[in-house]
Amino acid sequence: MELLGAERLGRSAEHPSCRISAADRALLHTVYCSLADFCEPVREPEEPAGIQVLARIGRAVDTVWLDTLQLLGFIGLIIETLARGIFNPRRWRITPTVAHIEQTGLDAAPIVALLTFLVGAVVAFLGATVLKSFGASIFTVDLVAFSFLREFGVLLTAILMAGRTASAFTAQIGSMKANEEIDAIRTLGLDPMELLVLPRVLALLIALPMLTFLAMLCGIVGGGVVCALSLGISPAMFLSLLQADIGVQHFLVGMVKAPIFAFLIAAVGCLEGFKVSGSAESVGAHTTSSVVQSIFIVIVLDAVAALFFMEMGW
Repeated sequence: MELLGAERLGRSAEHPSCRISAADRALLHTVYCSLADFCEPVREPEEPAGIQVLARIGRAVDTVWLDTLQLLGFIGLIIETLARGIFNPRRWRITPTVAHIEQTGLDAAPIVALLTFLVGAVVAFLGATVLKSFGASIFTVDLVAFSFLREFGVLLTAILMAGRTASAFTAQIGSMKANEEIDAIRTLGLDPMELLVLPRVLALLIALPMLTFLAMLCGIVGGGVVCALSLGISPAMFLSLLQADIGVQHFLVGMVKAPIFAFLIAAVGCLEGFKVSGSAESVGAHTTSSVVQSIFIVIVLDAVAALFFMEMGW
């Protein structure tokens, strides 16, 4: 068949009304042979759906493991930088630290106070509704105090800081990374950990415990307002019940968790900022990742701490 096609091409080329060059003839011959030899490619067999699901789970677990190792290494680097500078006061950066305290603490105080006040009111309303059927409405005071001193105060504040502050840290450092400003800092002989990370970590270590204390107060005040309006418990009686039934150890249990959450939220936010490549899409992706990781770490650690303190009888 190929010979027949070649002969036809040769005869048509010899016709006086259809003269083509040797190069065109060779091209036509190649196209003809390609069309004659063409066959549809064989599709590779698809993997079973179960294998694909297991492969995705394996990749996800591997990613989580690598992210955990990176976070642990970054935490070690922060501690090392803090230990180097703690005995050298000239290297302390007071002005950036104070500025970040204002951004992370003072600017976040209104939203923390409003949110915890409303949550405290809701908890008191639900507790009064449930306990009223048992004739134990008076224990709504204990419910509000226990929940906010031990759990809700620090947990709600940490989640707000994870969504507000960790994302801000990632976006700030990620934008600097995308604009090659961090490379310029290293070129000048400065340490990005000391210049960018440490002030943010110290600021959140100071701001989050203060916001946690504010959240505890606002949550208890919200519960007290509902108790006064719905149950007829006066503020004086509310305070006397708090003093009689609630020990100081419940307040300490909540406050102990605040610095740990603050350190981890700041570390995750700064680490995701350093992971940014050179595009705006990467900044957005790592900002989302920092918020998700921070909230996940906070909730998991809070659950572990609650189990630990319960087993210890604290």
